[in-house]
Amino acid sequence: MSTPPSSRPLPQPTRETAAYWAAAQEQRLVIQRCARCGKCQFYPRAFCISCLCDEIEWIDASGLGCIYTFTVCRIAPSPAFASRLPYVVALIDLDEGVRLLANILDANLDRVAIGARVSVCFESVSESCTLPQFTLLD
Repeated sequence: MSTPPSSRPLPQPTRETAAYWAAAQEQRLVIQRCARCGKCQFYPRAFCISCLCDEIEWIDASGLGCIYTFTVCRIAPSPAFASRLPYVVALIDLDEGVRLLANILDANLDRVAIGARVSVCFESVSESCTLPQFTLLD
């Protein structure tokens, strides 16, 4: 008798990240910007990492960027990821100047490269969770 696959771990929104995950449910990629100094930041925080101001606003990101670095996962870290193998995990430099971690979906592994241009897409993983992911641009 086989064991059913484990459930995929899902993000747990916090006070600082709730707006990010709510926007993802609407298929929007948002990042934070400081109302005082104008610097953008990611991951979400309660204050600006540049000037320490707590006047943070959420803005829509373009969803465009390039791969800073990546790895191809060929061994599942848990049974929940076995059906996804192989998959790409990448650090993405958004055009707005922030870096985030995401998967590159539906990519020919031979085309994934540092510097490759990417565009956000959204992967619905449950009724309450949608993950911003990326695809290669042609």
